[in-house]
Amino acid sequence: MQKICLIILACLFLSSCGDEKKGKDTVEKVEVIEKPIVEAYGFNLEDFVVLKDTVRNGDSFGDLMIKNKVDYQKIFKISTEFKDTFDVRKIKIGKPYAILKSKDTSEIAQYFIYEDDRINYTVVDLRDSVIAYHGKKNVKYVERVASGVINSNLSTAINEQGIDYMVTNNLSEIYAWSIDFFRLQKGDKFKVLYKEKYINDSIYAGAEPIEAAFFEHNGESFYAFSYETDSVNNISEYYNEQAKNLRRAFLKAPVEFSRISSRYNLNRRIAYYGYKVRPHKGTDYAAPIGTPILATANGTVIESTRRGGNGKYVKIEHNSTYSTQYLHMKNQNVKKGQYVKQGDVIGWIGMTGNTGGPHVCYRFWKNGKQVDPLREKLPVAEPIVDSLRGRYLEFISPIKAKLDSVPYIEVKIQEEVKEEQPLTLK
Repeated sequence: MQKICLIILACLFLSSCGDEKKGKDTVEKVEVIEKPIVEAYGFNLEDFVVLKDTVRNGDSFGDLMIKNKVDYQKIFKISTEFKDTFDVRKIKIGKPYAILKSKDTSEIAQYFIYEDDRINYTVVDLRDSVIAYHGKKNVKYVERVASGVINSNLSTAINEQGIDYMVTNNLSEIYAWSIDFFRLQKGDKFKVLYKEKYINDSIYAGAEPIEAAFFEHNGESFYAFSYETDSVNNISEYYNEQAKNLRRAFLKAPVEFSRISSRYNLNRRIAYYGYKVRPHKGTDYAAPIGTPILATANGTVIESTRRGGNGKYVKIEHNSTYSTQYLHMKNQNVKKGQYVKQGDVIGWIGMTGNTGGPHVCYRFWKNGKQVDPLREKLPVAEPIVDSLRGRYLEFISPIKAKLDSVPYIEVKIQEEVKEEQPLTLK
């Protein structure tokens, strides 16, 4: 019996030794999962206490900084020395911002980040030496080609495919002088080539301007290709397959969705002045105060000031032949010497100077003499210069081939079909 016990004890000892040896020889593998670094605005957010919010009614930059322990000297310096980069007076309600605070008990603000729009932002470094600079989120551009057949209107044909509504606006602007979009016909077709913007590969941030388009209206074909003709002033125009410009040199009016309240009239008589002849050498477009006033053509601002009965006004020289003037503004949006493009907002409707109601008096000069723009045969926009024409045609060749190969997508509108009820005799 004693021998049997000794044998059992020996077996247990050898077994435990084997298990111990096995434990030493076997290395247990532990998978280490690294925590992803959270980055935004060029910072590792794990290094800070992060406060994210939007500007609320009553918020000011100074109040936000004081609440987050920024001293008055720094607030004053930012407010006075960095207006060109970050004007603290212009922060807007609803705009997102972030404050990165020190990761200690003091939690003092070290950076203030203000989102100018979905892509661009401004960083104010609040540490020892205050500085401010602009930044931009990582944006991915995805090329998209879309097409459609119109059954009712352009907006429906585009929106039903999930295409950004801005594409509709862009198309109408490109073809404003070629196609009457209020008279589109069933069966008209379109194709567009543009890019969509995505922040961090997933957040949609809108559509870029159309790069190329094709429109078939009433059986007639209209091509449009965007091409940069002036890299210094960053000017791009839309031309057709023959290098002809699609727009006119001048817009028909300096204000959208307005009415003419008074025409150019050299024989105008006014009761207030005893029905004496008081020539009116402008065309008045009535619109609510604050309505944007648009430059009717490309040119250089030669005056942006206030004078007498004209009130606040802007005058633009377009070339050696034509100039335009815009009177009675609430405020100007351009400065003397600034180059503006057709459609740029140069000011807003107001009532400055001699005026009985909100409007813009649009004056038009030809060879130094004021004329009626509504009676002028306005020139078409200049075509591509001969030196660029060959390069342009070579540039659009593959784009045109791509557009031509795109099939049309027709979204059929399903109409509700009602069952016919059997006639009954009463």
